[in-house]
Amino acid sequence: METNDKIKIFLVDDDALFLKALEIEFLSLDSFEIETYANGELCIENLNRKPNIIILDYHLDGIEDNAMNGVQTLDKIKKYDAEIPVIMLSSQDKIDVAVKCMHHEAYDYVVKSETAFLRLQKIINSIFFYNKIRKELKWYMERM
Repeated sequence: METNDKIKIFLVDDDALFLKALEIEFLSLDSFEIETYANGELCIENLNRKPNIIILDYHLDGIEDNAMNGVQTLDKIKKYDAEIPVIMLSSQDKIDVAVKCMHHEAYDYVVKSETAFLRLQKIINSIFFYNKIRKELKWYMERM
């Protein structure tokens, strides 16, 4: 598969071990181009690199005390380009955290666990399936 055909994913997490593990999992599939960032500020600075999807940690407070948290980063991403799907990740299995993320226009919310990578794969597949259907429907509606 050529680099142009790969899905560009930004992985944003201040947990270096989790970030590296997730990067290795995605790179093992050979259909992804991965860029990793340890904080939201770096992610925002690199949005011009046009990610297809961003996987973003909810907290982002492990390295710098005054760093943007995940929700603040999500808001800036959506202000930059509302069409970029952002999947929020958190070690918190709390419904109010998930609801908060969805209110800030996250595409989905995944709890960090042994099955997180599989869930992320399914969500990414659904994003591209939905986008394909949306494009086909738009094409069809324009011809009516």
